[in-house]
Amino acid sequence: MTDTPETAATADIASLSFEAAMGELETIVRRLESGDVSLEESVALYERGHALRGHCEARLAAAQARIEQVSLGADGRPTGTTPFGES
Repeated sequence: MTDTPETAATADIASLSFEAAMGELETIVRRLESGDVSLEESVALYERGHALRGHCEARLAAAQARIEQVSLGADGRPTGTTPFGES
């Protein structure tokens, strides 16, 4: 089974950190807004941008799921944690 350009691009995006994906997405938006790219390139950039946006959303959701709220005791020391969003 050989990689198609789409699966290679998806694997490439999956390996990006949130910051790297967001930086690339910002670059794509600037290029599209400039109007200096061909229609074919615009479509390819839009598709990559869409995949990058999805990757960033997934990374943010994963980070939010890991955020924990520290519970403090009367002495000010941490006594435990609760998942994000629970009180």
